[in-house]
Amino acid sequence: MQSKLTPPCPDCARRSLRLSACIVLLAAALGGCSTVNGALSTGAPESEDAAYVGSPANIESLTDVVRRNPNDPQAYNMRGSVLGESGRYPEALADFNKAITLDPNYAQAYSNRGLVYRQTGKIDLALADYNKALSIDPNYAPAYLGRGMVYRQEKKPLQALQDFNKAIALRPDNAEAYYNRGLLYQSKHQHSFAIDDFTTAIGLTQQQAAPYIARGLSYMAINNYKDAASDLDAAVGIEPQSVQAWISRGLAYERLGDKQKAAGSYARAMNIDQNNSVARAGFQRVGGKFGEAYQTF
Repeated sequence: MQSKLTPPCPDCARRSLRLSACIVLLAAALGGCSTVNGALSTGAPESEDAAYVGSPANIESLTDVVRRNPNDPQAYNMRGSVLGESGRYPEALADFNKAITLDPNYAQAYSNRGLVYRQTGKIDLALADYNKALSIDPNYAPAYLGRGMVYRQEKKPLQALQDFNKAIALRPDNAEAYYNRGLLYQSKHQHSFAIDDFTTAIGLTQQQAAPYIARGLSYMAINNYKDAASDLDAAVGIEPQSVQAWISRGLAYERLGDKQKAAGSYARAMNIDQNNSVARAGFQRVGGKFGEAYQTF
């Protein structure tokens, strides 16, 4: 679809900005600007009941709650959320199925099961569960967020935008909704709107690298390399093992003409992933030499 997305603010100016050749290459190699890796952990996540870290002790504690309350759908939904957070998807699905059996009108359980289906690539099932959750509770923001992410993945940007707008209207404190709407704008090269949304997401959750990386890529797309470098400095500080953050930072400093920091950033990316061809190409492009030390900050 070539038409622009309609921003939530009708008075905002509309722009269509082209990515530079290097940023296009970087985005393609990293999966695209629209797929910045790393889920955003916020105070209002898509899975609202994922309140516990998925440690064995916490899961065992929740299992004890289930044993003592075998007919309580909330107990199964809570444990399923934590199991899902831990990547134990079959067990999580079993718990959500049980919760729904006990309460067929449990919107949260449908939405949480939709999240697991989406994370395991079962898009049709995910969409069906999000639709069911919203038919039960039309004001359940996490289901709009989850369904919007499905629509974005399925390249249905207008439907995705509508859902992200609704999620934000219902939960204006949800950083993940702003972040995902920003990715949507970014994928359509509407970087001014993307930057606004990433900025809001950063304000709501300052200890996540993903929105800094995404905003840095959008800054680079509009040739604002100074602010891009600043964002990517923050990103590698928050998540020093992020190959994507280091490569993006390398490109920003390369564009600023700071070959020392660019080489250092590409080298750090290669230290994490020795087979990364994008980092290797960038390192060679700025004249990096293996075995030499480079300043990163």
